[in-house]
Amino acid sequence: MNRYFLLMIAVVPIMPLIAQQQESQKVTLGGSIQTDVLIPEEDAAIGTGKYDSYFLSNTYLDLRLNSQYVLAGARLELLNDPLPGFEPDFAGAGFAHLYVTGQCKWGSITLGDVYEQFGTGFILRNYEERSLGIDNSLRGGRVVLNPLKGIKIKGVAGIQRCYFNYNKHNSYGFDFSKGNVWGTDLELEVSQWFDQMILKDWNLTLGASFVSKYEPEETILESPLFAYNLPERVGACDFRINLRKGDWRFLGEYAYKANDPSADNGYIYKPGNALLVSGSYSKKGMSALLQAKRSDNMSFRSQRTRRGIAAYINHLPAFSMTHTYALPAMYPYATQPDGEWAFQGEFGYLFKRKTPLGGKYGTRVKINASYICSLDKKPSDIPAEGYTSPFFKLGDDTYYTDINCIVDKKITSRFSLIAMYMFQKYNQKVIEGHGVNGDMINSHIGVIDVKYNCSQQVSMRAEAQFLGTRQDKGNWIYGLYEVSLFSSLMFSISDMYNSGVTNTHYYQGAVAYSYLAHRLQLSYGRTRAGFNCSGGVCRYVPATKGVQLSYNFNF
Repeated sequence: MNRYFLLMIAVVPIMPLIAQQQESQKVTLGGSIQTDVLIPEEDAAIGTGKYDSYFLSNTYLDLRLNSQYVLAGARLELLNDPLPGFEPDFAGAGFAHLYVTGQCKWGSITLGDVYEQFGTGFILRNYEERSLGIDNSLRGGRVVLNPLKGIKIKGVAGIQRCYFNYNKHNSYGFDFSKGNVWGTDLELEVSQWFDQMILKDWNLTLGASFVSKYEPEETILESPLFAYNLPERVGACDFRINLRKGDWRFLGEYAYKANDPSADNGYIYKPGNALLVSGSYSKKGMSALLQAKRSDNMSFRSQRTRRGIAAYINHLPAFSMTHTYALPAMYPYATQPDGEWAFQGEFGYLFKRKTPLGGKYGTRVKINASYICSLDKKPSDIPAEGYTSPFFKLGDDTYYTDINCIVDKKITSRFSLIAMYMFQKYNQKVIEGHGVNGDMINSHIGVIDVKYNCSQQVSMRAEAQFLGTRQDKGNWIYGLYEVSLFSSLMFSISDMYNSGVTNTHYYQGAVAYSYLAHRLQLSYGRTRAGFNCSGGVCRYVPATKGVQLSYNFNF
């Protein structure tokens, strides 16, 4: 680990000089540094004990070289003593991402580690989400071709990253005989072929994809006397249509996956499928969205025995609002890969200025609602398939539902207010795998967020939140106050208090300073145990207490 830190110390100060020199040659060098450090303390009140190290950190150094015809990049990751919740699988250090791309007007070719997504990601989505510890890139290559107007063809192949080990034989991720993933995608922009469609503001895009994974045969016992006959190759296909006319947009997508026995589905031989239908309308001052999704047995991993959030080839988006406030985000929804029906609707409206509801500055209102439930599953006549599920029939079990309303109002030229109410039903048994005082948590949540601009250089913001429930740990209260000075310095204090069971305070004090492309934040306090989620993927994060230091630099 020390040699990597020495490399960073040597390289970072000269990055801006190199970038300036290369810019004159139409070659630019850029990148970023991100490091998050925790100096932990023991705290019996929240269940934290001794750590193996007094200094825990996640550090990333990204480098990007750009020119007209060649792109290249590398990422150094230092997670020898990772932050709580990232151990033990995430631990490691090294250049986890390397690539070089050659490009011209008709396409590009990439060798190395690649990220790619076909459609909404039903059968392929390779991406990085550091807050969750997700990086399922493919180490191999990618080809993108634009042979004719309105036609785009993609092809990818490689071994999927799973933390710092691509396979058990340490072949740097290039031994395709130990497992691989490949896929191809075709996208047709039909409206590009017809001038009348463009003149009448029609846009039609059609797409089709195919992805296959290969895993060597392995012995997994069904019973002491019988072993599963596992397929070495599993394929999946996807078809989609995207239509836009003026302010209206429609999206439809269907995916099918061949039988894929795995730890996720209990090693059944049932095919999987997913359907998404979405319609939206948007114009100045008003927007509306209505969408539905059905997925059944669509867990698709490059390692059939893997559990948790690693080794996913695909991604199933969650049809629930992503909340940024602390208490509305306390019970986030995680997509259930074994199957679900999901519905979401949203309506936003801007009441114009100088109207009874708009007032002097106008008023924004947004209403969002989600409902997610089980499939109607019945035991199959063929035991190996596990179950049957009529396509258009909903199950009886509610997984998650919420309805929330947000009002954003500017009161005066310096004072603004955001108010939010949310009702939520959260099936803790299904989503987290356990339940306390009943599996369903019903909660009412209120948020008030006020901001006051004292001057162009000074502003203040305060939050007050309340979550009321009779289940789980009962009621929660949250308060935050922050002051911003000169657009570069910010002070904040906050406290989250559980008044139902633990009567514990989760307090935080922080100071952050920004200068040009640098940002440094120092904080101290407690964080509660819970789930960190993004896009329906969740990772459990244990409670911590101590000093936290974060530094970000973009160059």
